[in-house]
Amino acid sequence: MSESRGQQGHHGHHGHHGHHVPTAGHTPDDDLTGYQVDATDGHAGKVTKYSRDLGPRFLVVHTGFWVLGRKVVLPSEVVMGVDHDARTVQVARTKDEIRSAPPFDAETYLGDPRHRDQLGGRHGSGH
Repeated sequence: MSESRGQQGHHGHHGHHGHHVPTAGHTPDDDLTGYQVDATDGHAGKVTKYSRDLGPRFLVVHTGFWVLGRKVVLPSEVVMGVDHDARTVQVARTKDEIRSAPPFDAETYLGDPRHRDQLGGRHGSGH
C-alpha cells in the first residue's frame, strides 16, 4: 500500500490552487462538494462534503431530498466525467443502483477521533 507522495499531509492544504484544468476524470484535487450527480437515467443526488474526507477513491452522494434522502458511497471508478461549469458529475450507474449503494456512515469511514469531534459523533443521538 504505497501512498503517493503528497498524500500524507492532506489536512486541508490542497484545493486552493487557482489552476483550472478541464478533466474527464475525478482527480484528488477536485472538490466536488455540492455538484449534482447525474445517473445514466437522470439526476440522482448531490456530492456531500464527506467526499473530501474519504479522499479521491470515493464519492459520498446524498440521494433524494434533504430530509428523506440518505448518503451512499460510490467508488470513483463509476465517475465518467465531471463538468465543472455545470457543476455536475456523470456516473455510470442508474438511480436505483446509486440508491442501493452502501450507506455512508461517518463512524465507519471516519472512525478517527479528530473527525468524530468535528462531526459531533460522540455526543449525538446515535447507535
